[in-house]
Amino acid sequence: MSTQTPPYQVTDPATGEVVERFPFATDAEVEQAVAGATAAYEEWRKRSVEDRAAIVKRIAELFTERAEELGNLITTEMGKRPSAAKGEAEFCTEIFGYYADNGPQLLADKPLPGHDDARIEYLPVGPIVGVMPWNYPYYQVARFAAPNLIAGNVVLLKHAENCPTSALAIAQIMKDAGVPEGVYTNLFATHEQIAAMIADKRIHGVSLTGSERAGTAVAEQAGRNLKKVVLELGGSDPYIILDTADVDEAAETAWNTRMENVGQACNSNKRMIVMNEVYDDFVSALTKRASAMRPRTAGADGDDLYSPMVSRKAAEGLAAQVQDAVDKGATLHAGGTLGDGAYFAPAVLTGVTPEMRAYSEELFGPVAVVYKVDSDEEAVELANAVEFGLGGAVWSTDEERAVKVARQLEVGMANVNTPAGEGADLPFGGTKRSGFGRELGPLGIDEFVNKRLFYVQK
Repeated sequence: MSTQTPPYQVTDPATGEVVERFPFATDAEVEQAVAGATAAYEEWRKRSVEDRAAIVKRIAELFTERAEELGNLITTEMGKRPSAAKGEAEFCTEIFGYYADNGPQLLADKPLPGHDDARIEYLPVGPIVGVMPWNYPYYQVARFAAPNLIAGNVVLLKHAENCPTSALAIAQIMKDAGVPEGVYTNLFATHEQIAAMIADKRIHGVSLTGSERAGTAVAEQAGRNLKKVVLELGGSDPYIILDTADVDEAAETAWNTRMENVGQACNSNKRMIVMNEVYDDFVSALTKRASAMRPRTAGADGDDLYSPMVSRKAAEGLAAQVQDAVDKGATLHAGGTLGDGAYFAPAVLTGVTPEMRAYSEELFGPVAVVYKVDSDEEAVELANAVEFGLGGAVWSTDEERAVKVARQLEVGMANVNTPAGEGADLPFGGTKRSGFGRELGPLGIDEFVNKRLFYVQK
C-alpha cells in the first residue's frame, strides 16, 4: 500500500477545515476494478452506438437536474463561487449531450476518395484510465468520459485527492443513468496504483489533465508500456491587445477572464500583452478593479468578490512567485497579499522580466501580468517566448490585423476578439509543453479509437 498522504479528503479552502476523509483503494480493489472493466468492455463495445448514446443522453440530463447539489459539493471542495459551480455542472449537460447527439455520425465509417471498396472504421480500443484535476471537477471529467463512453470504451477514473465527494457524485450519476457496472469506475487510487494500471496490458490508454510534473510521469510510464496518452497540461496564454475603441471595456473583459475560477484555469489570460498607446490606461483600469475586490464569504456570490484558492499551499506558492518578481524590480499595483485560509488578494503586476519566475512559470491564480509592447512583431515575439502553448487571444478593431497576429501564435487554440472559443463542439488542447492530443468537438472522439482501414478487393 502506498504511503502517499494525505488520503482523499475534503478540505474547505476558506477555513482549512478537513470536512471528510476517504481511504485509498486497496490493491485488491484496483485489481477488481480493472478486471471488472475488462469484462464490461466486451459487452459495452458490442452495443450499438445508438444504444450507448441513449444512456449518455440521460447522463447529460442528470447533470442539470442535480446542478444545485453538484455545485455545492465543489464549492466546499475547492472554493468555486456558487454560480460558477452550478454553471460548471450544467455545462456538462452540453458536453454529454453533444456526444450523444453527434456520436453516431462522428463514428460512422468514412469512405476513402478514389477507392470504392475502402473505408475507415472507428472502433473502441478497451479500458482507458483518466487522471483528472481539481480546478474543474465536473467539466474535466465530462470532456474525457463522454466521447469514450460513446465510442465503446470503458473508463477507470482517478479524480484529484481533494475532490472525493464530486467524484462519487459523478459515479452515482453514471449508475442512475443506466451505465452498466464496470463501464465507468471511480477509484480513489494512489499514484503508484495508477502507474501499475498504465503498465497493465488490459489498459489501452491514459488521459491526464494536470501539471507538467504529473504529465511527465504519466507520459513516461505510458511510453514505456506503449500506451496511447493524451495530456492537457499548463498554460501561460498570451492575451494581446493591439488597439481598442474602449479601454475600460477591454480591461473589464480581460479582468473577468483572468478572475474566472480565481485564475485557476489552464487557458486563462495569464500574460496580457498591450500596445503602448493604451497600456497606461489599461493597467490603471485593471488596478481599479483589483483594488475593489473583496473576499467572498460563505454563501455569498458576485463579480466583485473573490473566492479562496484551492489550498493554503497553492496561495503561498503564488505569493512566492509574485514576491520573487517584486524583489527583482517588478511593480505590484494592487493585491498580492495572503489572507486567512487560502485567500489571495487579486493582483496586477507589471515590469516582469526574463530573470523573474513570473516570466516563464505559470501563475495559477488571480494575478494579471501586463507587458507593454511597441509593435505587432514585438507582441508576437513575447507571446511565443515561453515554453507553453495552450491558447491565446488577439484583440483589435482591425480584424485583418488581429488575424495576421493570431496566425503567428504557437498555440493549440488561437482566438480573435474573444477570450476563448468555448463549447462542446470546439476542440481543446495545446502544443509545446502544454501537452498533446485534443478533447471536445469532433477531434475529441478520435483520440482513443482504432481508426481501422477496411478494404475489400473486388
